[in-house]
Amino acid sequence: MVKMTFRWFGSGDPVGLEKIRQIPGISGVVSAVYGVPVGEAWSEEAIAELKAQVESAGLELEVIESVPVHEEIKLGGKMAPQLIENYCTSLRRLGKAGVKVVCYNFMPVFDWLRSTLALALPDGSNALAYDHEQVLAMNPRGGGLSLPGWDESYKNEELQELLCRYEAVGEEELWANLAAFLRGVIPAAEEAGIRMAIHPDDPPWGIFGLPRVITGKAGIERLFGIYDSPANGLTLCTGSLGADGNNDLAAMAAAWAKRIPFAHLRNISRTGERRFAEAPHPSCCGSLDIYAIARALVENGFNGHVRPDHGRMIWGETGRPGYGLYDRALGACYLNGLFEALERSEK
Repeated sequence: MVKMTFRWFGSGDPVGLEKIRQIPGISGVVSAVYGVPVGEAWSEEAIAELKAQVESAGLELEVIESVPVHEEIKLGGKMAPQLIENYCTSLRRLGKAGVKVVCYNFMPVFDWLRSTLALALPDGSNALAYDHEQVLAMNPRGGGLSLPGWDESYKNEELQELLCRYEAVGEEELWANLAAFLRGVIPAAEEAGIRMAIHPDDPPWGIFGLPRVITGKAGIERLFGIYDSPANGLTLCTGSLGADGNNDLAAMAAAWAKRIPFAHLRNISRTGERRFAEAPHPSCCGSLDIYAIARALVENGFNGHVRPDHGRMIWGETGRPGYGLYDRALGACYLNGLFEALERSEK
């Protein structure tokens, strides 16, 4: 049975738990312990506090998105082994608290990229959008980088140092560092009863000379081959993988349904070569066949958590770009309808 969830960014999120609970069919939220420096182990007290806050609203906390992976691990630095052990400590504590899935990514420096946060759409709404030429014009090595949604992630000096260090890291080096991470954390995840679910690169191609490896079929197959365990899984993010028209999302869903503990289902409209705008969730509204993807999941044994992903800003709403209430709530209802029909047809 699919569990429908909703992303919640903690007590500072303008979309509060009391609003999320009113969306039909939502079983729980996807959240994280915020405010802990990346690389430090999460405390049992902080995890318990988050869980109590969610459960007091009548919701479950079974998925964490995310426990961030420190750049030193991606770089294969001297501190990587200790940072991996800290990560394992967080996993053990999360498992003890009843968490079942941890979403994470292995994208160097920039975890997601857009060229605009509020592209005006013909229907009067606005949405996140990406134009590769515009992004490449934002030279991070020139200082003063102004990247939508990202500007305060690092101070300029820190960014320049990271970019310099990554000059020695190509795809094979990044794969080696990902393999070291997986071999370190998957046994701890198995012990904790947690399924790790890597998020694909967003967008699924290299940016600013930085390597990206979880971009399509070949990369995902290689990931599973590094550590063959149900605890080594994939977050099927249709918007991320779907930005590349060569990715057959329904085929991926069918092939790996049992290795997908978590799915971000959203639609996009591809508007050119490496150009896209985010769209309403239904299949008719974008370039992706969400029905075919959901059907492939159900028919091939998917039994995990789903959430609607980025939504437009509609009906005059303002807030965190991509994470307003109204369009994501519409997406959740659409997805719930799809899965109910598909699951009933399987009986």
